[in-house]
Amino acid sequence: MEPTGLRERKKARTRRHIADTAARLFAEHGYEHVTVADVAQAAEVAEQTVYNYFGTKEQLVTDREEQVRDRLCELIRTRPAGATPAAAIREFVLTGVQGIRGVPENQWPGELGHLAAISPTVHRLALELTARQADALTEAIAATSAVPPEIARLQGIALAGVFQIIITGTGRRTAEGQSQKQIADELHPAVARVLDELDHWFAVSEPTTSV
Repeated sequence: MEPTGLRERKKARTRRHIADTAARLFAEHGYEHVTVADVAQAAEVAEQTVYNYFGTKEQLVTDREEQVRDRLCELIRTRPAGATPAAAIREFVLTGVQGIRGVPENQWPGELGHLAAISPTVHRLALELTARQADALTEAIAATSAVPPEIARLQGIALAGVFQIIITGTGRRTAEGQSQKQIADELHPAVARVLDELDHWFAVSEPTTSV
């Protein structure tokens, strides 16, 4: 492994450690009652180090947004001929739902879904995140599909809406006291059905003539 690769891996571990620490503190004390200085102290890093990785406190909650968005767009842009955008992201999305089981239990209530269910501030952040996803997905769909721009926009909004379903569903179920296993078991088939329905809609929306 080249030194640059080692540095990048160390930076990724530090970023993940800070985000996980923030989630644990948010779970214990609530989003509004935790400061960036609190996160830095608990993570045993300088406050400036937190800001080096996360420009704002809000980004500590939406820390995986850019990574997820980039991966979704990549999957859409590189999908096989004949595959719809919904089919292209299906496995990635459902793997993420299954990943709910693996989040540390003491960290889970500090994840985006539950925080959005109990905090108006984080609820707004979740809606803003979904809107940014819709914009990016629309662009990827428009660049790789023959559908009119208005249909590409509808499809982008629909796919971003799948993530809103996951965020809302995890938050509500966590607040109701369901275990992470129960949440994953219930959400997985529900999200799969939505993606399958979107796959059918996208397929029939595609013009018969290629670009």
